[in-house]
Amino acid sequence: MLNNQPAQDPELDSVFQALADSTRRAILVRLCEGPASVSELARPFAMSLPAIVQHLQVLEASGLIRSEKIGRVRSCSIVPSAVRLAEAWLRSRRTAQESRLDRLESFLDSPDPPTTPRSTP
Repeated sequence: MLNNQPAQDPELDSVFQALADSTRRAILVRLCEGPASVSELARPFAMSLPAIVQHLQVLEASGLIRSEKIGRVRSCSIVPSAVRLAEAWLRSRRTAQESRLDRLESFLDSPDPPTTPRSTP
């Protein structure tokens, strides 16, 4: 049964909005290796530095990364707790689906599946 009620967690909504863009996901993958400066993060992309800064602002507003200025260099790092929030939500959905699939597999593998009585005319 599908739950069609609107989400009640704005923080989770913000995380998934940030993850919806491939550039932002690539930035997060890079930050999983360790902190990096804005210029380091911008290097692999064929876009302007202001465009990268906008992506970083979305990631920071969602709570997925934090940035700090050290001298003249702005450095970014990942916030593990925000990533775990998304992982936990996905895990809870996967667990429910896996449980249903396990029950279906058991039913299909059973040697004598339950039969329903047929009505005779």
